[in-house]
Amino acid sequence: MTFSHTIKSFEELTNHELYNLLQLRSDVFVVEQNCPYLDLDNKDQKGFHLSFYVDNELAGVTRLLPAGVSYNEISIGRVVIARTNRGLGLGVKLMEASIAGCEEKFGKAPIRISAQYHLSKFYQSLGFVEQGEVYDEDGIPHIGMLRA
Repeated sequence: MTFSHTIKSFEELTNHELYNLLQLRSDVFVVEQNCPYLDLDNKDQKGFHLSFYVDNELAGVTRLLPAGVSYNEISIGRVVIARTNRGLGLGVKLMEASIAGCEEKFGKAPIRISAQYHLSKFYQSLGFVEQGEVYDEDGIPHIGMLRA
């Protein structure tokens, strides 16, 4: 198994890359999690998109946003691993690449995420700390987390 990733601004994405990442996000967030929500929130154009590949096939994506777009801090969002690639330890690789990507693109600074609550311990293992109370986002319990 070979792993690779790219980080591209919205303008650098090809039509096919954009379609594939939006399709993966829709497959997981809307269809699999049965959560109708508006994924196209006008933030994609303001950040960078990390595409993670296993054997040259798209396996996961994240969105890296500068401070001031979603939060006062830099943020990582739209974290997705394709159902067919789960259980391979890709979540850690995807998030480590995303954290490094944030540092590369925006400098070393705190990173905020809105995590599905059941994944809190996973994110804690990457240095994120719970902030505030659990809240409902589109019918799924979430918690704010910060990596100093």
